[in-house]
Amino acid sequence: MLELRPNCEWCDKDLPPNAGDARICTYECTYCAHCVETVLHNVCPTCGGGFAPRPIRPKNAYRDRPKLGLVNNPASTDRVHSKFTEAEVAEMTEKLRKVASRDR
Repeated sequence: MLELRPNCEWCDKDLPPNAGDARICTYECTYCAHCVETVLHNVCPTCGGGFAPRPIRPKNAYRDRPKLGLVNNPASTDRVHSKFTEAEVAEMTEKLRKVASRDR
């Protein structure tokens, strides 16, 4: 199950569970759409993969089994920040941004 991290790992913008501008990579690194488009250029600084919109978890449980929804499976409150420097991100981005994510 997705952690639903609460913030952009680059600019620290709040990304609540219903944020339409949250983007994740296959390892769930989480960034806002603005940083993905303007800083990262769709290159995850951790794995080199691309990003997709993060799904929005429903607030309520609409079935009895299993118990789903944010009410039973809340989002994480642990803020995560990129461990990479601007130079390291720029180097990875420059190396991979012109390669389609499916070909990386």
